[in-house]
Amino acid sequence: MSKLLRGLNLRQAVAINMIDMVGIGPFITIPYIIGAMSGPQCILAWLLGSLLSFMDGFVWAELGAKWPEAGGSYVFLQQLFGKEKWGRLMSFLYIWQTTFQAPLVIASGAIGFAQYLTYLIPIDAVMQKIVSGTLVIFITILLYRKINDIGKISIVMGIIVVGTMLWLIFSGLSHLDMQMAFTFNKETFDFTPAFFFGLGTASTKTIYSFLGYYNVCHLGGEIKEPEKNIPRSIFISIAGISILYLLMQTAISGVIPWQEAKDSQFIVSTFFERIYGTFAANIATVLILFIAISSLFAVMLGYSRVPYAAAIEGNYFSVFSKVHPTKNFPHASLIILASVAFVFSLLFKMKEVITAIIVMRILIQFVSQSVGLILLHYKNKELKLPYKMLFFPIPPLIGILVWMFVFFSAEWQYIIGALAFIATGILLFLYQSNRKKLWPFEPIKN
Repeated sequence: MSKLLRGLNLRQAVAINMIDMVGIGPFITIPYIIGAMSGPQCILAWLLGSLLSFMDGFVWAELGAKWPEAGGSYVFLQQLFGKEKWGRLMSFLYIWQTTFQAPLVIASGAIGFAQYLTYLIPIDAVMQKIVSGTLVIFITILLYRKINDIGKISIVMGIIVVGTMLWLIFSGLSHLDMQMAFTFNKETFDFTPAFFFGLGTASTKTIYSFLGYYNVCHLGGEIKEPEKNIPRSIFISIAGISILYLLMQTAISGVIPWQEAKDSQFIVSTFFERIYGTFAANIATVLILFIAISSLFAVMLGYSRVPYAAAIEGNYFSVFSKVHPTKNFPHASLIILASVAFVFSLLFKMKEVITAIIVMRILIQFVSQSVGLILLHYKNKELKLPYKMLFFPIPPLIGILVWMFVFFSAEWQYIIGALAFIATGILLFLYQSNRKKLWPFEPIKN
């Protein structure tokens, strides 16, 4: 069977992470974030998202350097909790959620693309669905090539993404109204329950915009010198995107009053129109659409490796294990996930999926990895790691606290839905294990 090739260097890994992080997300979610915090103090939600990304990034850096294989969290959860027992359950639950969550992420990007396109071309809801579905197909075709070629494409996409963000930031800062950007209400920092509820709601959206800093871990089997390049790419991408997001929010807050910005459907297009006029706004919108395409490119690339990793071990449907005979990538996994994403892009709306995407993943993926890594450290004091985080265990503990804050800040239907999804996965795992006579149903040994 064909194997994956280690063809991505550090620059390409950073580019893949960054174009995954900066998709359509921030350009769609900024109005929601401003509205949830009711003013320019929404910058706090961006700071919390950045803090969580760095704290959780330490966890991913250790795990990615230790086990640089395709599949990311699937591999980590197995290793942390034991391949034969609890690790089987945790990794199964992760694959179970990924089967639906990954296509939701892809669909959200495609839906956001279609919505922003209406700034340039007025199209009705039906045509927006056609556009989003067509985009999923286009990205799939674009990804149908060797990993070396994908790395080169990612560099070009990364340059355009960062360049667009810098244009936005420079334009905003050069037209900045300091009073508008930094004037807060007297009640802003009263720290009432309403404040924390608003911060939690807004942070869900900023965290959605930061997701992707770990994408190189999904591609662990295709990264050159992964022990060095995986941690470096994670922290470089988080630091770079954090600076860009904070400056971007400041620039927008200093040009458009928050009372207007919170209701804007095309916040960045409106921003450029306010400064330069319609022509510049149209150019900016085209660049934003390109960024959305770039992000979908990186997202689909990374997620297609997750079911593949489970399938090659016999823990998922065997069709996902198929690798293209000449281009050496898991083409069956890519096509299946893209097909589900195509359907989701026709069914759902953007605002409906953002919170679901975050809440669904918190307990099984992010919190479980942090808990597992802490236990691994204390069980094995002599543990040798290619990369070891500073100030352990403070980063994972802070990460767990923030993740749980965001989880319980969500509306009750999302929390119940996430718990029900986990419960359904456990039942499916028990059914499968019973059929195969595996843990916890293996025969008792004499």
